[in-house]
Amino acid sequence: MRWDEVDELLRAALQKEVAEGVKRLEGLEERVIQELARRPARESLWQRIREFLTRPTPRWALVGAMAALLLGFALGRLTSPSPIPQWSPNLFVIAAPGARSVAVVGDFSAWQPLPMSDPDGDGIWTASIPLPPGRYEYAFLVDGKWIGQDPLAEEYLRTFGEYVSVRYVGGSRENLSS
Repeated sequence: MRWDEVDELLRAALQKEVAEGVKRLEGLEERVIQELARRPARESLWQRIREFLTRPTPRWALVGAMAALLLGFALGRLTSPSPIPQWSPNLFVIAAPGARSVAVVGDFSAWQPLPMSDPDGDGIWTASIPLPPGRYEYAFLVDGKWIGQDPLAEEYLRTFGEYVSVRYVGGSRENLSS
């Protein structure tokens, strides 16, 4: 096949493509206008907001439930006492909901359990133990299980494979060691 034959075949194929494209473009403007006329007009922002606010939907139930929950939480926080007693160096506190017995043990009691109490049954157990200034190692026994890492402790130590918490009464580690 020669180059002039290839050119002629390409020219014929392109003319055919253009002719088919022209047929598809005929009346395009009218078809677009008809399609746009068929579509509903878009509502303004205010119309959409008004419709959203006035239409009863499950969203409003969720909004109402959230508002009631927030109001209840706010009223509960304003009307109830703080669940955790004011912290002092002599107060030992642990959250143990569902526990039957809780005790604190430490070098201040020769590692003998001192019972803690939860008078209102909210799962916050407390014991007030008067301690003179110094450094104290301690842990909790919750239903007989050793809990050695108190979140309120100043540091932790690992002794005999178990953690114990450390509390400084009457100053910090630096003040009591000097």
